[in-house]
Order: sequence, then C-alpha cells, then structure tokens
Amino acid sequence: MLEEARAIIRRWPGYGETPLISLDGLARAVGVKKVWYKDESARFGLRSFKALGGAYAVFRILMDILAADGAKVDINERDILSSERVRNLACTVTVTCATDGNHGRSVAWGCQMLSCRCVIYLHEGVSLERQKAIEAFGAEIVRCKGNYDDSVRHAAQDAATYNRIVVSDTSYPGYTDIPRYVMAGYTVMSGEIIDRIGGQLSHVFVQGGVGGLAAAVLAHFWMTFGAQRPQFLVIEPDKADCLYQSALIGAPATVHGALDTIMAGLACGEPSHLAWAVLAKGADSFATIPDAGVPETMRLLARSPYGDPSIEAGESAVAGLAFLLAAASRPEIMRSLRLDRNAEILIVGSEGATDPILYQQIISGQMA
Repeated sequence: MLEEARAIIRRWPGYGETPLISLDGLARAVGVKKVWYKDESARFGLRSFKALGGAYAVFRILMDILAADGAKVDINERDILSSERVRNLACTVTVTCATDGNHGRSVAWGCQMLSCRCVIYLHEGVSLERQKAIEAFGAEIVRCKGNYDDSVRHAAQDAATYNRIVVSDTSYPGYTDIPRYVMAGYTVMSGEIIDRIGGQLSHVFVQGGVGGLAAAVLAHFWMTFGAQRPQFLVIEPDKADCLYQSALIGAPATVHGALDTIMAGLACGEPSHLAWAVLAKGADSFATIPDAGVPETMRLLARSPYGDPSIEAGESAVAGLAFLLAAASRPEIMRSLRLDRNAEILIVGSEGATDPILYQQIISGQMA
C-alpha cells in the first residue's frame, strides 16, 4: 500500500518533495550533532502534510467503488484525475469528515480534484481563516458545538443518515480501512526523508494528535530499518495528551474538556485505535509540552538567530522543536534520551501558516 500511495501521489499536479532543512546553528546551540527540519509548509499549496492523506483516501475510495462494480482501474494511468469514468462516479458520491482545519482542507481538495461533493464539520474552536481555506475548495461547512471529538461523532451520525462516506484521519472499532489510506498517504513524506537521510537519524520527534502521522512515520521507518530504526518520541500539548495518557495505562485513553491548545491541529482527545496499535509497540517515549513555548519557537524559526534558513512554521509544526529546546536546559532529560553530540534529530515541521492572521500575530509578538 505504501508504494502504491507514493506512485499515485507523485503523479498529481504540483507534486514536489518538500525541503529537508539542516539547522546546523540550532544544533550547536542545543548540543547535538544535527537537527533536520522537514518543512511541509508548501505541500501542494495546502501548507500542511495533511494534503497527502485525506486527498489520497478520497482517491482510493473511488477506486474501490469502481472495483466493486467490476471496473478495472489502472492506478498507473497518468490521466486518472481527468478520467470520465471516475468523474461520472464521483458526482454521485458525498464525502465528509470532521477537522481542526488541515485534514478537512485536504479532503476538500481531493473532492474538488475528483468532482465529489464534500461536507466538512468544524467544531467551535476552528478559526474563521481555516474555515475559509476549506470553503475555497468548494466544501459545504457545518459548524457544531463542542470540541474536535464531538465534531467527529456529529459527522459520523449525519453520514449514516444521509449516506455519506466518512474520510477520517482517526479510527475506531469497525472503522479502519479509510484511516489506513490516510496514513498510507502520509508515508510519501516519510519516504522522502528515508530516501535522503533515513540511515543517519538517531531520533525522530513527531507530533501526536490522534496518532495517525506518528504511527505512519514510525511504521515506515520500522519496516525499512527494523531494529536499527531511530528512537521515536511522540510529543503532544499538555492540554490534549491522549497518547501520553494512553501510554500511562497501556490502552487507548480519552482526554475530556475543551482541549484549548494553541496547537490547533493537535487538539484531539481520543487516539486513533489503528495508530495506537502501532505506537504502543514501537514508540520509545511520549512527552507533553505547554503552549507557552510554542510562540517563541515559531519566532525563533522565522527570525533565525543562529544563522539557519528562515522557516514559516505553524503552531502544530513546532511541537518537537519546542520540546527539544526545553530539554536542552534539562541535562537529565538529555541524558535519558541520549540527546548528545552524536544525536541526529528529525523534527517533523507538519504545517506552515495555516491560519495566516494568527501566524502574523504570533511572529509580530502581539501574541506572547
């Protein structure tokens, strides 16, 4: 499935590998050998790695429907996005999901490419700027009360009522096939990393959320390098730490409440069961960070005080780097994680300025 996802996505209009940036000045400042930053801020113009997952799942769903009807579809067709057969099917399909912003944008973009109808559910914490970005791809927006997990349930209930297909990046008992497609799309990013520097890395710092990204990256490195894979550290907001809490009890755990973290893309209270099955066996460590360090980390990347390239990084993109900067002043943490002069660390910079107004407020210092 991973190679199939890569073969398909690399033929989409606008595909290009995103930058893998060596932050040598920052590495010296924190006392490690290398810090690599995978910059997803320009992925397909959607400013997030999520462009790889939701859109690919929409594509695979249509292929599955065609196959179920007995139609043979060659996934290697270069003109698959303009296939009349696919478009005739797509106009009869309505796709839906809940989102904090980036996943919904990817699903809406995939539906626009393939001519599906799209209905996206947004909880009350999603900004108007993120809503507008989704609407730009022709999606219908439904606003609902509560947090992200409430919007997931609302989308699923309406999908059952109105015969829509849910394309979620989280999984739960009885719903795993489509999240597998989403995660397979994410491995296009990890494949780019592995092709370039995979064997060099000692550590991978990756965001939490429901766990789909972390599990996809971990699984890909595990399949490629086996026992020689890097250490994997999963980082979450301390206000939305469902994976950390799951690690404490050894089973999927739900975090309740508003989940009101500045890292909007990680504001998830329930782990994906599919992702947790991978992370429970393969992740080496779980950690949480407070919101307080996020704005300063974003400003550090933008202003580049150590002479590294300037980077546009959104709030959720800097979780791993914020943890590393905080750990640098805690020798006991650095020792326990073997973050020393031999360490080569990958930071997954999962998004750019997906809310441009908020980003400018943070970078300008209007938001501490």
